[in-house]
Amino acid sequence: MIKIEDATIAAGSFSLRGLNLHVERGEYAVVMGKTGIGKTTILESICGLRKLRRGTIKIADVDVTRWSAADRNVGYVPQDLALFPTMTVRQHLQFAMWLRKTDTTKMEQRVTEIAGLLQIASLLDRSVRGLSGGEAQRVALGRALTYGPSVLLLDEPLSALDADTRLAAQSMLREINRQTGVTVLHVTHSQAEAQSLADRWFCIANDAGAANVQVST
Repeated sequence: MIKIEDATIAAGSFSLRGLNLHVERGEYAVVMGKTGIGKTTILESICGLRKLRRGTIKIADVDVTRWSAADRNVGYVPQDLALFPTMTVRQHLQFAMWLRKTDTTKMEQRVTEIAGLLQIASLLDRSVRGLSGGEAQRVALGRALTYGPSVLLLDEPLSALDADTRLAAQSMLREINRQTGVTVLHVTHSQAEAQSLADRWFCIANDAGAANVQVST
């Protein structure tokens, strides 16, 4: 489903070259590595927010390297969640579909479906201000899922949660993967998190600018 081949990714003075990463359709894959190794930069490249210096990115065997972010059918939840404080939970779930001019009836049906899956139906008409960390995370996930992406990218989605909320969130993420069939690529610095969640995980090191990827199952 996701294939990164011989990629060079750069951000300011940072660069990572020779990156190869393959994730199978429907898989829950985790990328693990130290802070600053380039994990977020990899996700930004997959979803189209950052261009490759060289190499290719394929999604479902289609080369999307030069495609815009809007055309890639990828859902992305950044580490800071990037929620809009003036919008309600419902408006967040509608957002991607509104950008794609989705029919109103279909939009509301999808919002109801995703809100039920994430157990946030009771929050739909609330502002995101004042939501707990776990609730805010579910809203961000819902926004990424409502238009039915084939790939879901998660940047440190559990890092800001307390221990009890983190365990519940892990179960929820696996259930989303199981129920929707979406291919998940989840970034973390935690080996325990990777081992708990992943069908397969990748440990990435940066050896003087060259990507060194080790795969575990």
